[in-house]
Amino acid sequence: MEETFLFLIEVVGTVAFAISGIRLAATKNFDWFGAYIVGFVTAIGGGTLRDMLLDIPVFWMQTWWYLAVTAFSLAAVIVFRNLLVRREKLLFMFDSIGLALFCVIGIQKTLAVGYPMWVGAIMGITTGAFGGVVRDILINEEPLVFRKDIYATACLAGAVVYWIVMELGAEPVVQQVSCAVVVIALRVLALKYSLSLPVLAPLPNEDTPKRSKQ
Repeated sequence: MEETFLFLIEVVGTVAFAISGIRLAATKNFDWFGAYIVGFVTAIGGGTLRDMLLDIPVFWMQTWWYLAVTAFSLAAVIVFRNLLVRREKLLFMFDSIGLALFCVIGIQKTLAVGYPMWVGAIMGITTGAFGGVVRDILINEEPLVFRKDIYATACLAGAVVYWIVMELGAEPVVQQVSCAVVVIALRVLALKYSLSLPVLAPLPNEDTPKRSKQ
């Protein structure tokens, strides 16, 4: 039952992230194949790195479902282009849902192979954020995770809540839902109230260090 629930979470997260990647590719006038590749990499990038670091079979190589789900996501963007491409808030919600669900999957898979919770937190952030990093590089944008947006920080907060609820003895589903809700809620609150992390900016009139000639 739990494995089925986690698989469903991963599929929904894949759809959400794939649509966010395909939608951004559409704004750059990518063709259908290019948009599919961007969507697929967005959806599987974080999980691939996670599985390689955990030394377990890479998840999307075990079933063709993820290829098909990305194709479905591409078809959805093509059919509902006016709705999905032009509305920034929809992109934000798809990205936030994907981030939250992949963070949950990253934590759960890490704990399942015997690693402690602090490793689970790192793998949750990696699973949620790394696909977006690759996506932004492919479309020639500054990666969102490196900007002042509440992004990876939301995953960290979700991981902390996951650990607290787990220590309280709650059921795994409660742990997972609590983590996802916190990640999405923080992203929504950050957008609504313009919350952000401090920017590490250079001091006024500070000269950029020059490389010495060898």
